[in-house]
Amino acid sequence: MATIERLRKRPDFLAAAEGRRFHTERMTAQGRLRDPNGVPGLRLGFTITKRVGHATERNRIRRRLRAAVSLVAADLPDALANLPADIVLIARRPALDAAFETLSEDLRRAIPAVTRPAAPRGDRSSGRSGGRAPKTTPNPRDALRPAPPGDADIAASQERDRDPRIMGAHGSSGTGAAPETIPNACGGVPDGQ
Repeated sequence: MATIERLRKRPDFLAAAEGRRFHTERMTAQGRLRDPNGVPGLRLGFTITKRVGHATERNRIRRRLRAAVSLVAADLPDALANLPADIVLIARRPALDAAFETLSEDLRRAIPAVTRPAAPRGDRSSGRSGGRAPKTTPNPRDALRPAPPGDADIAASQERDRDPRIMGAHGSSGTGAAPETIPNACGGVPDGQ
């Protein structure tokens, strides 16, 4: 049976907030791996704010979560139980009335999710990078702009950068003709014309 120590110091709570997260309707788990040369084992802390309810409701949620942690700790594999990791459980209001087995199942899923090691910095192509993927779809405005000729002068390049809704869809022929104005959605002429 794995023993899970208590997380007590504010800097440890703040450090765990910088790590991985796992969300359910009843709680959010935040976790990070500590220094591998330090003391092995999981440390767990609870955050139950006043938004959740008054003191007796918060204490009841805390007791239910502690009981669920002790039940889950008995079933943890040794490799996971001996990881040097800090986990913070942030309770939500539905944890007050949720079935105990549901709380236990949330914890069984949350602990491995937040204690998973991060991918090496150099090899982020093998999975999710945590950031947004580069935009690969072309800009629809670029399709409306005519391609500049090879020996384009400055006036032609300025013409290309204008919004095609204000200018004609084909641009001007470069003969100095006044651009065609297109009314905006309200029926008026766009500003500046």
